[in-house]
Amino acid sequence: MSFKLSSIGVLAVLLARVQATPLMQATEAYPLLPTWKCTSSGGCVQQNTSVVLDTVAKLASGAASSRTAADYTAMGVDVSGDAVTLYHYVNGAAASPRIYLLGADSKYVEMSLLNGEISVDVDFSALPCGENGAFYLSSMAADGSGGTASGGAGAGAGYCDAQCQGYCCNEMDILEANSMATAMTPHPCKGNTCDKSGCGYNPYASGQKSFFGPGKTVDTSKPFTVLTQFAASGGKLSQITRKYVQNGKQIGGGGTISSCGSEGTTGGLTGMGQALGIGMVLVMSIWNDPAQQMAWLDAGSDGPCTSGEGTPSNIQSQHPDTHVVFSNIRWGDIGSTSKN
Repeated sequence: MSFKLSSIGVLAVLLARVQATPLMQATEAYPLLPTWKCTSSGGCVQQNTSVVLDTVAKLASGAASSRTAADYTAMGVDVSGDAVTLYHYVNGAAASPRIYLLGADSKYVEMSLLNGEISVDVDFSALPCGENGAFYLSSMAADGSGGTASGGAGAGAGYCDAQCQGYCCNEMDILEANSMATAMTPHPCKGNTCDKSGCGYNPYASGQKSFFGPGKTVDTSKPFTVLTQFAASGGKLSQITRKYVQNGKQIGGGGTISSCGSEGTTGGLTGMGQALGIGMVLVMSIWNDPAQQMAWLDAGSDGPCTSGEGTPSNIQSQHPDTHVVFSNIRWGDIGSTSKN
């Protein structure tokens, strides 16, 4: 289960304003974030990629209605080398940024990952209960068309997901996590019928209560690499596998997903594979959940967090510097992105 944003009413108002207010793309300065596309035969080749903030976030900050460039730092996005840090709070105010990977052609990068893999180095050490550092894929149009916002990919427009924000589309949650819990969840869609709950794998919920967390098998007090593979058989997605690498050693047992609902209803795992084959857009965000306190991810049978621990007010008062770091993003053939 995943819910990307909770203030739906506020978003509806902002999206209406986006439609009425054209973005000044010419003044946009996209932070460069190099990534690597890999093949088994040729190794990894650096890509000239950058990140663009979601258009709604820019409108909320006032950038979309002004003729000045968006201030990424003020909106919680800090890029240094191949690492991007997303801060939930900036100067005491909620920023909660969502960003997309942009190519040199000013279109979203479409990653074709059927029978492929993606790896990313992550640091979740500053994400407490109730926070979600999300690294996922969406079947957004490369040019940013569709949905309610205008301006194209260069404006951060065109968002869609399986919760039907923007519009309904396939969503592959590679990683939703904080320092206490994690889940990977395919959300296939067939037309406007989406598997909104998804078919997730959460180590804690599967009984691996000592697998993921501070000082555990995957020690979230330190950085580590997340490797996700999308194996195909006969041209169809057959299995999603999670592996971790930390301190130079590969850690198995991260979980596998080999089925996902009804093909006839939502497309199932086959539909998810078709979306991966066509190409999906990389999305990164940080957010919290006033409605459910992220309990579906990290509390009860899904994690060790307690009731009330993950409220936004508690996070802001106790962890005002909460942030997530994603770096060294690589994608390509299975076995091509990691030496471990």
